[in-house]
Amino acid sequence: MNNLEAENISRVTRRQFFGQSAGGLGVAALASMMGRDQLLASSATPKALGGAVGAHFAPKAKRVVLLWQGGGPSHVDLFDEKPMLQTRAGQDIPDSIRGATRLSTMSASYKRWPCVPAIKSHRAYGQSGTRMTEMLPNLGALADDLCLVRTMHTEAVNHAPGVTLFMTGAQVPGRPSMGAWLSYGLGSETDDLPTFVVMTSSDQGKTCGQLFFDYYWGSGFLPSRYQGVRFRNSGEPVPYLSNPPGVSREARRALLDDIAAINTAHLADYGDPEIDTRIAQYEMAFRMQTSVPDLIDFSAESQSTLEKYGPNALKKGTYANNCLIARRLLERGVRFVQLMHSGWDQHGNLFTQLEEQCRDTDAPSAALISDLKERGMLEDTLVIWCSEFGRTPFGQGDPNQPKGRDHFGRAYSWWLAGGGVRGGTVHGATDEFGWNIVADPVHVHDMQATILNQCGIDHERLTFRYQGRRYRLTDVHGHVVKGILA
Repeated sequence: MNNLEAENISRVTRRQFFGQSAGGLGVAALASMMGRDQLLASSATPKALGGAVGAHFAPKAKRVVLLWQGGGPSHVDLFDEKPMLQTRAGQDIPDSIRGATRLSTMSASYKRWPCVPAIKSHRAYGQSGTRMTEMLPNLGALADDLCLVRTMHTEAVNHAPGVTLFMTGAQVPGRPSMGAWLSYGLGSETDDLPTFVVMTSSDQGKTCGQLFFDYYWGSGFLPSRYQGVRFRNSGEPVPYLSNPPGVSREARRALLDDIAAINTAHLADYGDPEIDTRIAQYEMAFRMQTSVPDLIDFSAESQSTLEKYGPNALKKGTYANNCLIARRLLERGVRFVQLMHSGWDQHGNLFTQLEEQCRDTDAPSAALISDLKERGMLEDTLVIWCSEFGRTPFGQGDPNQPKGRDHFGRAYSWWLAGGGVRGGTVHGATDEFGWNIVADPVHVHDMQATILNQCGIDHERLTFRYQGRRYRLTDVHGHVVKGILA
């Protein structure tokens, strides 16, 4: 314990502690334990009050944009062509292939496992000849910039645990999200916008019932200044951005100065990182009154740029509009942008909704990549198209006429671009049914380690002490996937 910590502790006397406790001895004891845990956390990471820990080595990526496709896109329909599913359409996937794979409760008790081939044809794209569905022509045109990973795998079989596992490193909520870890580890490149911004959207038909929980971008046990700031998809992006009627900007500045003086004195007395967060967030909110209106003023965007993002580019709350805002955020120094789009949970509407989802997301995703590339930013921006799992190679519902596919985490596909990954490559392979990984598996924790690595972070060294243990994003797992790196 250093002198500052001892001084802070001494300020709270035994008499003050019990006198201020409203709930008696039991509440006092609980508060004491919570205070000790917080003290342990802050003392293990003394820079937590003041900012970033710092990169461990030179980064390849200065910023990250996560294009989360919530619900589980079907790998065998989109990125992992399997002629065997066509050859054996309607026939059961052999027991020797299925083995003891864990499935969701919706299909675990099935007696039939009918092969369902891709609903649309695949074709080769680019000089690399990467084979993908014809439903993603715009992304296909950028195949030579994409690193397609066909061997992602996870233990999760349901949505929320699967999302939470990738975002926070555990299936149970409570730990810091990836964006929070990077904000804590690397700090901010801008004074006018948050380090970590989140935007959400859904398919136009609202066919997907999954919710996006706040802990997907939360700070967990890290100081809350590192949590993601969610931009709303209706009204003002940030609540209370405008001053109330009759309150001038000068009056608001004077009020904030007075509040900051009080909070600074309180911080000096107690050293609570949440007080530091409060000061920083008040100041950020004031600066965002100017920066956010400029951010969402698209008048300077060329017509050709808007057309690349598709017809919904200027429609607030759409995936296309969020992709456009994401590029503008990255230009302005935001380090981690997390777009979360739902609509890929096709249990009973695969043959109609999958193509709709591709149509809604293909052009905006591709436009974001090409936009970054034209601006010379793709090289040091890591773009990740990802989801919690994939979908089963067998059909769900009536085995004689299946309408969808169930959750599937044994093998599924992601792609990455920029940020030091190898464009125009395919990593890993699955068996002829798209069921088992036969070469170069990539676990969720491996991908976490790799993303941090590209940002200059050793995933084993970025830790935070909490409740007597040093935690990290990858828990006790994870290896950098060197095969996908340039």
